[in-house]
Amino acid sequence: MQKKIITAQLAVIVVSIFILTSLHCAPAQSDPRISPDIVYGHKDGMALTFDVFRPEVESNGAGILYMVSGGWFSVWREPAALGRMFTELLEAGFTVFAIRHGSAPRYKVPDAVADVRRAVRFIRLNCEEWGIDQERLGVYGGSAGGHLSLMLGCAADAGDQGAEDPVLRISDRVTAVVAYYPPVDLRAITGPNERFPALEFDRELAPSISPLLHVTPDDPPTLLIHGDADELVPLRSSQVIHQAFLDTGVTTELIILEGAAHGFRDEYARRATDATVAWFENYLLDR
Repeated sequence: MQKKIITAQLAVIVVSIFILTSLHCAPAQSDPRISPDIVYGHKDGMALTFDVFRPEVESNGAGILYMVSGGWFSVWREPAALGRMFTELLEAGFTVFAIRHGSAPRYKVPDAVADVRRAVRFIRLNCEEWGIDQERLGVYGGSAGGHLSLMLGCAADAGDQGAEDPVLRISDRVTAVVAYYPPVDLRAITGPNERFPALEFDRELAPSISPLLHVTPDDPPTLLIHGDADELVPLRSSQVIHQAFLDTGVTTELIILEGAAHGFRDEYARRATDATVAWFENYLLDR
């Protein structure tokens, strides 16, 4: 019964990416501020890509990575429509990167974590191309995207200086994190799963990709936003990692949206967006 409940709860994780990417969509159009399908790596003969959205106003020199992930499915959307999600960040002068990872059902959660870590390294290596500071990168996402954001915040490294691939020699550290309703401990949900094949991997790997187990004092400032009516990823998920951050001295805040369920919409979405922009302005911009 418990496993069925967990599976049902995870059902909306994949839906959340469609909710997040459907907000404020506009018809596709050519926009010179959008650079679509930048290739940051390859796997099994296929390209890993992200889209870059530049602000119309003067850039503030900081970059924000958005994790395109729901249930660790990573979908493609017309960039001109997807970019409407980032209106407030762009108006604040941020450059936004929409990161796609190798998607379920073919690829599993460990693969997704490895992909987004490579994306950070690639962006840091090429930051001058987009006029951003590699030391001022933020990351955010919801649900599975929130999980990946926390992994980037909690489990970064300085790169492998002995790697032949120059991308792998670069750090994958980020400077600020925002996570909406994230799963934080995958040990209880890893294993056979008909609806979420990304969770079908060796259980021994689950601790390595559970951000709750990787909290350390040098983690970046992290904002968590969660609804108290979320029956899919319970509020306790954010509460336990928030407490872990507090216990280790990490700068953190937990915003609980009363009455909000999984997948913020309408007023909840506006409040979460406002808090996200404020967090990144506070921790990524020079004051």
